[in-house]
Amino acid sequence: MGTTFQAYAASARGAQLQPFEFDPGPLRDDQVEIAVAYCGVCHSDLSMWHNEWGITKYPFVPGHEVAGRVAAVGAQVRGVKIGQRVGLGWYAGSCMACPQCLSGNHNLCPAAEATIVERHGGFANHVRCHWAWAVPLPEALDAEKSSPLFCGGITVFNPLLQCGVQPTDRAGVIGIGGLGHLALQFLNKWGCEVTGFSSSDSKRDEAVKFGAHHVVNSRDAAQLQKIAGSLNFILSTVNAPLPWEAFLGCLAPKGRLHIVGAVLEPIPVTAFSLIGGQKTLSGTPLGSPFNTARMLEFSARHGIAPVVEVFPMSKVNEALEHLRAGRARYRIVLRNDFA
Repeated sequence: MGTTFQAYAASARGAQLQPFEFDPGPLRDDQVEIAVAYCGVCHSDLSMWHNEWGITKYPFVPGHEVAGRVAAVGAQVRGVKIGQRVGLGWYAGSCMACPQCLSGNHNLCPAAEATIVERHGGFANHVRCHWAWAVPLPEALDAEKSSPLFCGGITVFNPLLQCGVQPTDRAGVIGIGGLGHLALQFLNKWGCEVTGFSSSDSKRDEAVKFGAHHVVNSRDAAQLQKIAGSLNFILSTVNAPLPWEAFLGCLAPKGRLHIVGAVLEPIPVTAFSLIGGQKTLSGTPLGSPFNTARMLEFSARHGIAPVVEVFPMSKVNEALEHLRAGRARYRIVLRNDFA
């Protein structure tokens, strides 16, 4: 008789998640099986649930911010052992042989396996991945609060490494939400002078608490004009259209506007808004296992953690609605309560 995993799955686009059992098949020699303790709820789960990206297969089990313990290992597994605390993010595997993998850029592997694309994710009691993507969780970090770091955290930390952000830089963060409140913490501890951009003045005090030295209303053209030409790096964490030209205008010469929020609409910018100040518009997808481990070490060293709201996994539909309605402050985490 095969192994059975318990999970919560949607049978169709936007359908309520219901209890779901499935046989994952034999554990591959290069795989780790993780007993899920906590799983964060990310906006990408909402997008996949509603098939906004056109790649969802049903029944669909969301969940790609897993924290738990290794429950089983294949014969070729290296680096982790049964009982060890680990986490799993957006990626569950990569080919390990292409130039990207061999150069340490596993997240850029053209054959990378996403945790919730054509496979079942972490809204379950167990989930599997290639051993390289089961990243050890430092003992100094609390598992309940750390699960969002495996997607939200690395999404905003990886650009600091990839874009060469310096401690002497003046950096901005657009959006004080699930990603943005982590980005403010990372940039502050990185040593930057940090400006938070928010469409709501009500988040000003919170932005300062998370690490912003300055807060600017992103809907106020006068406030944006006041800081024109002053920032070396701006990280956009939102998934909505913005006054892109105005934000490019906030950059100093050789400045960079970097996108990690999945904006579905095209980003219209004129060539001269980039050419005149030798500016850059760029984006990154999460990060490699190595950089994820660096992010976790940095978080442990500086006491960085997301602000979380915890729901039992059996209340998954309430948690999804809480996020969809924009009420999350700031990341939602599901606690495994399968019998």
